[in-house]
Amino acid sequence: MRTNRLLPLAAAAALVLSACGGGESVDTGGGGGGGGGDDVLVAAVSAEPDQFDPHVTNAYASFQVLENVYDTLVVPSAEDLTMQPSLAESWTTSPDGLTWTFTLRDGVTFHDGSEFDSADVVYSYRRIIDEELSNAYRFATVADVQAPDPRTVVITLTRPTPNLLELIGSFKGMAIVSENAAEEFDLQSEANGTGPFRLESSDANATTLTTFDDHWGGAPAIDGVEFRYIAEPSSALTALRNGEVQWTDNVPPQNVADLEDDEAVELGSVTSVEYFYLSMNYAVPPFDNRDVRRAIATALDRDEITQAARFGAAQPNQTAIPEGSPWYLDYAPFTPDEEAARQLLAQAGVQTPLTMGLMVTDEYPETVAAAQVIASELEPIGIQVEIQEEDFATWLDRQSQGDFDAFMLSWIGNIDPADFYENQHLSTGGSNYQGYSNPQVDDLLTRAATEPDQATRKGLYDEAARIIVDDVSYLYLYNPDEVQAWVPGLTGYQVRADAAIDFENVELP
Repeated sequence: MRTNRLLPLAAAAALVLSACGGGESVDTGGGGGGGGGDDVLVAAVSAEPDQFDPHVTNAYASFQVLENVYDTLVVPSAEDLTMQPSLAESWTTSPDGLTWTFTLRDGVTFHDGSEFDSADVVYSYRRIIDEELSNAYRFATVADVQAPDPRTVVITLTRPTPNLLELIGSFKGMAIVSENAAEEFDLQSEANGTGPFRLESSDANATTLTTFDDHWGGAPAIDGVEFRYIAEPSSALTALRNGEVQWTDNVPPQNVADLEDDEAVELGSVTSVEYFYLSMNYAVPPFDNRDVRRAIATALDRDEITQAARFGAAQPNQTAIPEGSPWYLDYAPFTPDEEAARQLLAQAGVQTPLTMGLMVTDEYPETVAAAQVIASELEPIGIQVEIQEEDFATWLDRQSQGDFDAFMLSWIGNIDPADFYENQHLSTGGSNYQGYSNPQVDDLLTRAATEPDQATRKGLYDEAARIIVDDVSYLYLYNPDEVQAWVPGLTGYQVRADAAIDFENVELP
């Protein structure tokens, strides 16, 4: 569910794309400081936020902004995504794993000047739970949230939940808003956070943030951030070169190799925790046949697909979790082999030619490019691929209705293995649109969800992942690189594997 990109792309229905022709040159001189100046970072992003209520929006474009406006109790570190203190400075867990006690940071204020305390946490979490907002599923094991005193929050669980920190802190959809914020503010267009920047204004051209001088972590060195919407990657790169913007995450994949040696641009890249995949509908024969799905998995060359979709700016992978994560599993059972693929189709009793509709969206062009390669690689084994290119709203509707043979998209911002596998492959998973059901996988994922020992938990997820890959519940393709670019001399920024955009420590040249 890029946050943070901590939701599946398939949940980002409200995402609106808006092109921008650039803008006036800006002052990038140094010497910033908390507020009052014109030392503003201008950032080119591809889309306009749909709204700013962190508990309601699912759009990555909104979370790019909200990452800098709100805080969570804990937060992923930029280096390895392990959970670190934020609004909670420490926490303890009871021996039975059912009670988590958080000690809150003192001296924190909201942008309106009110003091942060435990009542704000209880309000924020109860709002998500009681109103059944988009992230309520993250509290599935929460029995109660209490505030015994202003500096303490106690979360009581119905069962051990070893990934509770990731659930409450992995992205700003779990942000802490001020008590009664929904009644006192129009959260769709206003914000009252504790983060390093205030939401100043937003319109069809840009969203503007100003530095919050009283931020508990200290005021940022810059005076603010202006997010400009430039949908076309080549236009964003041109704006960067021309000095119209100082940072962008909208880098054309085909330019990445050349930019590595370009002294006019600084490039940052890391393999992301996002993954792209193809999935087939188990309710539509013959894709309900395991051998047919395995035949398709055997016919595809992930290296070629990755090159076409990302110009090599990605790592082919036959599982969801990228290499470098402590949860990575080195498992790649499929080797491109046309003859073996034909034999699997024959074994399944399938007559060729067979037609398969492959649903992609033009709002994520790499899915279209990948689909073209997939079509060319399946044709020799007798499968004719009809590429069905939809706008994203139609794509989402067809997915939810089960109106597809196969589709391709991605899941983004995952951290814990439960994020990669549970919602997608449990038979009762809320995003199991393909209709996968395997009792052994259900058992493994359910046990892993409550297992406190990390090594044992990894073993359970590894076993489940092997079965998921073998069954081709998802046909995993690659983990894309998160590539961003900025002007030389900009410091204090780090590209993150979860695609969170954090400008708190940035200094301009």
